[in-house]
Amino acid sequence: MGSDREQAVVVQRATRRFGSVTALADVTLQVATGEVVAVVGPSGCGKSTLLELVCGLESPDEGTVTAAPAALMAQRDLLLPWASALDNAALPLRVHGAGRREARAAAAPTFAAFGLAGFEGSRPAQLSGGMRQRVAFLRTLLAGKPVLCLDEPFAALDAIARAEMQAWLAAALERWAHTDPATPTATPAAAGGGSARTVLLVTHDVEEAVLLADRVVVLSPRPGRVVAELPVDLPRPRAATDPGVVVLRAAALDVLRSAPVAAAR
Repeated sequence: MGSDREQAVVVQRATRRFGSVTALADVTLQVATGEVVAVVGPSGCGKSTLLELVCGLESPDEGTVTAAPAALMAQRDLLLPWASALDNAALPLRVHGAGRREARAAAAPTFAAFGLAGFEGSRPAQLSGGMRQRVAFLRTLLAGKPVLCLDEPFAALDAIARAEMQAWLAAALERWAHTDPATPTATPAAAGGGSARTVLLVTHDVEEAVLLADRVVVLSPRPGRVVAELPVDLPRPRAATDPGVVVLRAAALDVLRSAPVAAAR
């Protein structure tokens, strides 16, 4: 991406291997501060591995990955089944040293904005799939990291719930991704310095990518390589039936269908 904006994520010719399998090969990608970038590609092309590299959970075998501190929201919500929704959301604050009462006080005011008011005391088993994902997203935000890595956040939901959550996340990103989600009484860990939030979203749903992102990056079949970058210069909010969304969705699908299988090195 040729931009004068500050870069929050810079991946330079990164390759990651697992034994004899090359997951990613020679990937170069830049994500500007405050940008929402979606990464799409066929199953097994290394999308999740890319997020793990950005979050520092994996290291490239070749090349470099430089990123601002990042928080990862995995495919499964990974909520603690014995803890309330409020305590699950406040977990990053506890990890950063806040007491239980302080962490709850910081997280509680955000529940209304996330459509969770009244469910603070509910256990995960008492929540719908969409509500669990909202708690998981809130927990990711409250980690206070400037980069949010979202790995197929709605993959486990049915079609109706997925569409509802896509609309919800679009509104949440518009409201929260570029601002500080914490309340004035929140701990410094939640504030994240008040800097713009950068979002790297992995999804197999091309339409979801176009609905949510400022730019769509397309990876080839394994080993994953960047084969296209499609800017999404469309006003928000977006609907699946918008002509621009339809055109970009078709363009991304064409790239996916034509992307050759790259030879592993």
